[in-house]
Amino acid sequence: MSKINKIDINNAIISITKIDQEDYICLTDMAKAKEGDNRAADVIKNWIRTRATIEFLGTWETMYNPNFKVVEFDHFKMEAGLPTFVLSPKQWVEKTGAIGIFSKSGRYGGTYAHRDIAFEFGAAISPTFKLYLIKEYQRYKEIETNQYNLEWDVKRLLSKANYHIQTDAVQKHILPEKNYTKDKEWVIYAEEADLLNVALFNCTAKDWRILNPEQAVKDLNIRDFASINELAVLSNIESLNAELIKKGIDKAKRFIQLREMAVYQLELLNKRNVMKAMKKLADDVYLEQQKKLKK
Repeated sequence: MSKINKIDINNAIISITKIDQEDYICLTDMAKAKEGDNRAADVIKNWIRTRATIEFLGTWETMYNPNFKVVEFDHFKMEAGLPTFVLSPKQWVEKTGAIGIFSKSGRYGGTYAHRDIAFEFGAAISPTFKLYLIKEYQRYKEIETNQYNLEWDVKRLLSKANYHIQTDAVQKHILPEKNYTKDKEWVIYAEEADLLNVALFNCTAKDWRILNPEQAVKDLNIRDFASINELAVLSNIESLNAELIKKGIDKAKRFIQLREMAVYQLELLNKRNVMKAMKKLADDVYLEQQKKLKK
């Protein structure tokens, strides 16, 4: 489970986490907001054991989970409504292989559910609570999206700035040694750009255009579709390439160093997700603003 974010719903702090880029909302926090700490688990168990909930969960899993165990789901559906029927989120997951809901112990523990399911649970708590939940979740996603776009723009501008550093190195240290006429110098610049493309993206600009003709006709390129982490690494290897050019290191040896740096840095950034620091700051600011508005 990734790091925890939070939204404020009428002074109740609700946790949100991501799994495979999908948001999961804490049902336990939602139940606590309605019934308090002591009855939160019972509220969730009473909700999940109803026929309507089981049918909803089963339909959701059928749509999104290819490994969902339909036979076990049918068994639960037949038992639902009987006085002796009991069910917990953990039992539901273990028996059916469900992915839309899960329980976690320890810090930030509780029962989490995919946002679709969390909204349904919110309706069971109260229609009013569901409306506030959807409203605050939408605001949370707007902040996340805007922050992501801002961060991407910053990294894209940085990579463009460092590209000029590389072209300056090419102009001063490679072109004087080549016999290209003025109108053919672009070939050298393109070759150096592709050196970085292959080191980071494993393909040249031409390769990408062939595979993405619809985007190519819009004058978009491989770097326009790079992730934030990829852009950060790109700016770093552009600077490194400029320094290696100044030292007179040939292209083959430069590629080895550039490739090693690209693989190492991208793996590190993807693993630690450090490029999301700005987003966390935005989330904290949002929660603080919410508290002030409610005073």
